[in-house]
Parts: sequence; structure tokens; C-alpha cells
Amino acid sequence: MRLTSIHTYPVKGCHRVDHDGAFVQPWGLAGDRRWMVVDADGVGVTQREATRLVGLRASVRPGGLSLRADGQPDLDVPEPTDGAPVAVRTFRSRTLPVPALPAGRAADDWLGALLDRPVRLVWLAQPTRHLAAEEREYDTGDQVSFADAYPLLLANAASLDVLNGWLAEAGEEPVPMTRFRPNLVVDGAPAWAEDDWVGRSLRIGDLRFRAAGPCDRCVVTTTDQETGVRAKEPLRTLGRYRNVKQKLLFGLHLVPVDSGQLAVGAPVSTAP
Repeated sequence: MRLTSIHTYPVKGCHRVDHDGAFVQPWGLAGDRRWMVVDADGVGVTQREATRLVGLRASVRPGGLSLRADGQPDLDVPEPTDGAPVAVRTFRSRTLPVPALPAGRAADDWLGALLDRPVRLVWLAQPTRHLAAEEREYDTGDQVSFADAYPLLLANAASLDVLNGWLAEAGEEPVPMTRFRPNLVVDGAPAWAEDDWVGRSLRIGDLRFRAAGPCDRCVVTTTDQETGVRAKEPLRTLGRYRNVKQKLLFGLHLVPVDSGQLAVGAPVSTAP
């Protein structure tokens, strides 16, 4: 098995950034989901309700973030260094408030124009717990970014091939891996091998990870990550073949054990 691609999402819900290599930190890949768009109540705005986020191209730069989108001027946003933190939540229910620093009026106005609604941009200066321990089967402790639940998401290319075969049998178009917004993609493993990795140690290159559990998929997977157009697949087909206890499963959550550099092409292996 080997690692075939690496991806980050600097602003939660934004278009992916592809990498040849990335540094793994306790809370995930460096620069991944440390920024989040929030509504007037301080609740995260994601592609679940704002598909226009697919048009947000965000890239991490030294000391801040660069924002791009069609029809809008590029905007550089510095990491906030002062000002009072505000309490935000990744989701309206079941999540704990965490302190984040406001990015400022310029970023808020820019994103408000993109999403056509009042929003604010915030930065998570210190990754911290936003889900109570009992909310996850495998608790990751206190070091989490603005990711939904776990620091990293891994996907298996062979599993996507099988899913696309099911879609073809139903007369549906195949979907790309980008629909599932993984951080890491591996190939060389049998389809759905990742189901058996839960609770085990995974080594990618020189780094160890703990396989924390399968990923329950949501409506974001039905959103074209280039256009924002939403349909019914692949959720409908996952519901037929991958429905486990009312959860539609695709992908594997990972928790870093080690910090260090990862590179595309790195070997992948499992251990008890």
C-alpha cells in the first residue's frame, strides 16, 4: 500500500489544496481547518447549507491566509494577534464552545459577498476540544482543529472503485474522490480493507496513526466540489450498500501518534 495524495482545507468547507507533502501535527495536517466561517450566532457555516463555499480557494501563507474566488479581488488575511476571542461552535448542537480570534471586517465583508449572507471569519489559535469525550467512540483528547470530529480523514481508492461500480449498475455517473474531502488517499489495499483497520495502528512513511473509526457521510458528498451543484448520489447508493446502524460509511478517521513530515508515495502498513 502507498499514499497517493494529500489534501488540506485551510478554511472549513473551502475548496481543497493538493500537496506533495505535509507536516503532521497532533491536531492534523499543518494548515488544515484552522479557520472557519461562522454565522451571527458563532456557529460554523459549512457546505451543508452553503454550497458556494466550493468556490472559496484559500491558501496558507506565512502569518496568515490568502483568499481567492471568481469575481472577487484576492484578499490577504493576517492571523489575528490581538483582540478579544469569541466563542464559536463547529455545529449548533452537541458541540462545545471554543475560543477563536476574529479575522476582521475586511475578511467578513469579502466572505459575506461570496456567500450572500452575513458571516464572520475566525481563526483557531490553539486547537482544542469541541466535542465532549462521550460524543466519539475513540476520543482524541483536547487537540483538534475545526474538523468535524477527528484530526484526519483517510480514504481508500479501491473502495471508491467499488462504489463507482455500484453507481454504474444503477445508471448513475461515477463520483471523484474529491466528493469525500479526505486528507489522505491510499491505494494498493483491497476495497473496504479500512473497515478492519479500526482500533489498529497505521504507519504511513515514518509516522504512526491510530485508526479511530469509520466516517459517517453527509449531504456534502452529493455536492460537486467544482461547481457546487448538488444531486442525490453517492449517498443514495451508500445507503443501499454501506448503511451500518443508520450511518452511511466511507473513509476512516485517523488520530496522529507521531508528528513529522509525510510525502506522497510513502508506504502504508497496519499493525495490531
